[in-house]
Amino acid sequence: MLLESDEYRGGPRRPSDRVFCSELINDGENPYNVRMFKDLEGFLEPGSDEERLAREIDPTRIPQHVAVIMDGNGRWAKSRNLPRLEGHRAGMQSVREIVETSARVGVKVLTLFAFSSENWKRPEREVSTLFRLMVDFLKKEDKVLVKNDFRLRVIGRRDGLPEKARRELDRVETLTRDNQRMVLCIALNYGGRTEIVDAVRSLLADPTVAAIAAADAAMVVDEDAISRRLYTAGLPDPDLLIRTSGEFRVSNFLLWQIAYTEIWITPAFWPEFRKRHFLQAIVDYQKRERRFGDIQPPS
Repeated sequence: MLLESDEYRGGPRRPSDRVFCSELINDGENPYNVRMFKDLEGFLEPGSDEERLAREIDPTRIPQHVAVIMDGNGRWAKSRNLPRLEGHRAGMQSVREIVETSARVGVKVLTLFAFSSENWKRPEREVSTLFRLMVDFLKKEDKVLVKNDFRLRVIGRRDGLPEKARRELDRVETLTRDNQRMVLCIALNYGGRTEIVDAVRSLLADPTVAAIAAADAAMVVDEDAISRRLYTAGLPDPDLLIRTSGEFRVSNFLLWQIAYTEIWITPAFWPEFRKRHFLQAIVDYQKRERRFGDIQPPS
């Protein structure tokens, strides 16, 4: 149960947890804000790698949007002589932990690449299991999403999704539409090239745009016009893209949006990915200079 479960909070609170938070608040070399301290309290084991990494994070430079390519479920299962489906089930634990970690650290948008438009090529049983796991997750966690002020947003071509999954996604999106703490964005039946094609088609289908473009296409066909018609319209572009399983490719994910995104790759398979990996990604992200084509980073 995301934020309210002892299992995901690292067990019941201990006096040493409060000592950890007090130390962080008073540590002049690592300025944390109080909200972040309180959100981490009881979640990180004292003396753990996670605690050490948390001390290194500057809360004023948290990536606002983190996107994740969740890769390696099948290979994780194979390495343990388990069916591929067991890898997907194990991966749901990682989803829960990373959603919670993101919210506690202060990420505002978390986008998870759950099912690509190319994944329909997989065996029918595997595909049906993936959507069943997703529906079960939403049914179990919908109240937790509401309680913790999370908003669900789905990107991708919905018309290709199974009807039961589509109904459940619509229900939880409606239920959480006014929540503001963090957007949990799930990419389903998603392809980056398809997204750009759909955006251009939407632009060309706009009668106002067509009338103006007939005189001067440059007046209406620009980056903003495309961005406003992407599935992610209204969301900031990702600051950080995490890919698990050690693969060095972006797999047709958020092609338009990741033009200046920092990319962090780990050899860990998705079912192995835990909060220490996520915290390490943020620490490494904060060590990079983001210049956006300039010779100096923006002030």
